[in-house]
Amino acid sequence: MARLTNKTAVITGGTTGIGFETAKLFIAEGARVIITGRNQTRLDEAVAALGSNVAGIKADVQSLDELDSLATQVQEIVGQFDILFANAGIAKRANFRDVTEADFDQEIAINFKGAFFTVQKLEPLMNNGSSIILTTTILDQTALPGEGIYGASKAAVRSLARSLSRELLDRQIRVNAVAPGPIETPIWSKMDLPEDVPAQVLGRTPIGRFGKPEEVAKAVLFLASDDSSYMLGEEILVDGGWATL
Repeated sequence: MARLTNKTAVITGGTTGIGFETAKLFIAEGARVIITGRNQTRLDEAVAALGSNVAGIKADVQSLDELDSLATQVQEIVGQFDILFANAGIAKRANFRDVTEADFDQEIAINFKGAFFTVQKLEPLMNNGSSIILTTTILDQTALPGEGIYGASKAAVRSLARSLSRELLDRQIRVNAVAPGPIETPIWSKMDLPEDVPAQVLGRTPIGRFGKPEEVAKAVLFLASDDSSYMLGEEILVDGGWATL
């Protein structure tokens, strides 16, 4: 039997990369899925590509008004649901001395504030015993020059996986995190990296290649399913050994 039969999942940041591949895998495993994105065109394209058992809702996680609207629409479409993958995030490269207040505020607003309030707004709609998965990064354990704010924002999300696990024990809702390493997703092209950085990252990765979004999706599936029923507050690294070897 498919691992997510009769389950419903909400995935923020589900139009490309890890979010999209996770939605695809969840559907293949029997789930009904709602994805969100900030761009209506990309959202429509993703929904069309995913086919049946999927709905799309336009939402920007840095806006509490839009998260309130998201919760209302989720309730209208599915009522209660079982899996929340709080995946929406951005990475903006800037050296420490060049970081602006606007850069700082945007990354914190989307990566940390967005994750926190996504859970706060949607948790009341989740069934008891549900699973929440947060997207962090290996940069909450190590460092890459120019990614200080990104790494710090995701370290805060890593902390949320622990604290929310404690706070949601009354409903037996498990909260865990998945920490991608260097993965072939559109976020890399948006980071404005110097030409030599991808080669440096690859050279630092013991497995010798960049990961694929579908490889991270499989870890998310594990955390979403009953296969991980005895796990909470944990972070699974999917990084080719970068952070530990």
